[in-house]
Amino acid sequence: MSENFTHAFRINPNIKFEVFIHKADGLTEESRVDAQYDIYHRVKCELAEQGLEDFNVTFHLTSIYDHSIFEAFSKVVQNLVKRLPTLERLLDIFNQGSNVEKSFLFDVASKIYIATDTTPVEMAAYELCCDMIDVTIDISGIYGAKENDGEVQNPFDDNSYAVIRLKTDQVMFLRQLNKHLALVCVIRGENFEKQGLIDYNFNCFKEGIENVFMVRKRIFEESKNFYCACTVMEALFEQ
Repeated sequence: MSENFTHAFRINPNIKFEVFIHKADGLTEESRVDAQYDIYHRVKCELAEQGLEDFNVTFHLTSIYDHSIFEAFSKVVQNLVKRLPTLERLLDIFNQGSNVEKSFLFDVASKIYIATDTTPVEMAAYELCCDMIDVTIDISGIYGAKENDGEVQNPFDDNSYAVIRLKTDQVMFLRQLNKHLALVCVIRGENFEKQGLIDYNFNCFKEGIENVFMVRKRIFEESKNFYCACTVMEALFEQ
């Protein structure tokens, strides 16, 4: 592993490394911390021997028996989202306006959250949100899918909506943004009664998300057009 780090770092000094330590479920909490520190210390020492001390590496303890693998992938994906601070700010504004305790912006297919609000993530809340997505997908697949010319359509659309009431006097609700993204929130029961306020804030949030992606798409298209124009100019000068 250290050899791969060294080779990659010399090619790109700004590279970020993400290391998944699998099968951590068989260890106690104390053993997990010790194993993670031991691996980190050994890698750091080996890289220091190669003259590499300023490197960016993050370790994740994962298991296939819980949702830690999804949370780890979520953190990796978030490092690639350039508009992450904007998405987090939109979620914070939605939470404050709707009295929501916790909110996640999920990719439904993978159950990876590409953004969450700025409050700390509790594993229990994240696992509940993942389970809600599973339940919603299962029920929608049975009762919500419509056949079109013999083909089963995607049960999710922009109007997909689900609510689950917990015994802890909390409510979880899912609102679909598009066929890929969904907003999953945890809110107290008494605050969920303000449906009109939540619907209005969700529409504003959805519009904000769409504007973020539209700006990103426009910047990408402009940069692509600029690259094409430069290529044409280079070809003209070569002639």
